[in-house]
Amino acid sequence: MRIIPYLTFDGRCKEAFALYQKVLGGELFSMSFAQAPEETGMPKDPDLILHTCLTVDAFSLMASDCPPGQPYSKPQGVSVSLNVDSVEEAERLFKGLSVGGSVHMPLARTFWAERFAMFEDRFGIAWMVNYEGGQ
Repeated sequence: MRIIPYLTFDGRCKEAFALYQKVLGGELFSMSFAQAPEETGMPKDPDLILHTCLTVDAFSLMASDCPPGQPYSKPQGVSVSLNVDSVEEAERLFKGLSVGGSVHMPLARTFWAERFAMFEDRFGIAWMVNYEGGQ
């Protein structure tokens, strides 16, 4: 079994996942609402994402835009946590994903980790970056 986070965006999924792929690397699959089969009755908006999946090694992150006409709710009470293997990787990810967002806890040493940060990216998604190191 694999547990895969699934995010929902308010029309910015394509932009968000372009950034995520740039920062995290990996393979990206995306399908717009316009690419859905006609019989599904989906709105034909080429700018809204019906489904996307970013796969980095054994990790996947999936998402879509909220369908037109449905109320959007910003994700709350959950963060995407990135546990990395070096201080340099933690710094690179924090810098790449937090730009334009809101930093709740800057990347720093804590009592449990060599580096830890909490922030919300510019798309409203909460992230944590953690490098435990020799702790």
